[in-house]
Amino acid sequence: MDATLKKLQEFQREISCSICRSYLSEPVTTWCGHSFCRACLFQSWTLGTAAFSCPECRQVSPVKKFPGVNGDLAQLTDMGKKLCSLLLQSTEGQSQCAKHQKVFKLFCEDDQTPLCVRCSQCPEHRAHKLSPVGEAAHNFRKKLQLLQSQLRKHFEEAEELLDQEERPAVDWHWMIAGEYNKLHHFLMEEESRCLGRIKEEERASQDRLSQHRQALQDLMLVLQDAGHQPNLDLLHEAKQLLGRSESVLSQRAKTVSPELREYPIPGMIEMLRRFRVDITMHPATSNPFMTVSEDLKSVKAGEGWQVQTKLPDNSDIHAVLAEQAFSSGRQYWEVDVTQLPQWILGIYTPYVRRKRKRNVNSRGSVFLLSCVKDEEDYYLKAFPGSLNHRVRCPVPRVGVYLEYSSGTLAFYNVLQSSLIYEFHSIAFTEPITPFFSPGPPLPGTKAGPMTLCPGDSHLPA
Repeated sequence: MDATLKKLQEFQREISCSICRSYLSEPVTTWCGHSFCRACLFQSWTLGTAAFSCPECRQVSPVKKFPGVNGDLAQLTDMGKKLCSLLLQSTEGQSQCAKHQKVFKLFCEDDQTPLCVRCSQCPEHRAHKLSPVGEAAHNFRKKLQLLQSQLRKHFEEAEELLDQEERPAVDWHWMIAGEYNKLHHFLMEEESRCLGRIKEEERASQDRLSQHRQALQDLMLVLQDAGHQPNLDLLHEAKQLLGRSESVLSQRAKTVSPELREYPIPGMIEMLRRFRVDITMHPATSNPFMTVSEDLKSVKAGEGWQVQTKLPDNSDIHAVLAEQAFSSGRQYWEVDVTQLPQWILGIYTPYVRRKRKRNVNSRGSVFLLSCVKDEEDYYLKAFPGSLNHRVRCPVPRVGVYLEYSSGTLAFYNVLQSSLIYEFHSIAFTEPITPFFSPGPPLPGTKAGPMTLCPGDSHLPA
């Protein structure tokens, strides 16, 4: 009888699914010869990787087509289930408890194990719920049928959802692509308007310079002619000539000194903030002329800092460096300079590879943007660079964008979402460290701090 049971067990394994360990249901056979329940294989392939591999031998299928139901194996499984049931019934009476050599007549619902009568009287089973073997098997078969019904329902639902995914009712790919195309179109229109405005303002600036030059030329001719007049005639016109001269000369600052124009770029600051980094100031890089806050997020000018109105040489700049240095990727940070009439921001790098291109200046190891106040006017200057422009009002917050691979360093007016200045094609070869200088201070004033803005801060509209 033991040999019969052994053969029965082997046959059961042949018609059983290695995934769910139950008899094959709607059996399918993979290209490598292994068979599984259709639902089990479908779930395995759906939840797995893109490659369809056999759950048994792990060989990757050369095709991604789901195999059909193996009808012959389905018939064999049905016949095997009936045969196994008959054999189990014929051998059921021979199944005995190894401890008491008694036939299993009871089933412990708590431990889910068959018991003989003597086992059921043991202390560990006295408080347990016991059922006759036939009744327990009948109840369990009903549970199995219910589970199969639920699994079949879920399988059909999964098939329906997969079919919907393959043929979606809403073409999101097309709709989202359309939104991006719309955005590109809006940006191109905005770019065209902005470039047109730049050309108009450049022409207006050229017209002002031409008019100023003509006014100077006309005045020089008038003054030259006046110099040849008799004394009394000259003196009679003196007041008029001096007034005209003052009027022409007063236009010089507004005409000759360029003004930094604002060209807002919609969405630029929001896009740059995707690359925002959390940086802190390194207290060890400060000096007696500056004080770094305890949270390492701000720096103030000290009382001993001598007043300067021009951008100094590298060796004369009082500044602190960030604790972080960057040698790859993209980074963006914002600095609040609301309380500073004068300030310097930028980066420091130990070495820059020299190039012959005129637009890449490699004389120094710093690339800076400074704000300088001259009487009532504010000027933004780049070092090294050609920027030296007046601004209508101080910039309250400056955004700094660094892109290592392309050698780009850009400064933005965050409030206006406009570009201030950009260094490009810098040949970086060493790590880059952010640079902060809260001065030089103005005489008779008490400057506030230069502060790194937190990642979730925003200026009021």
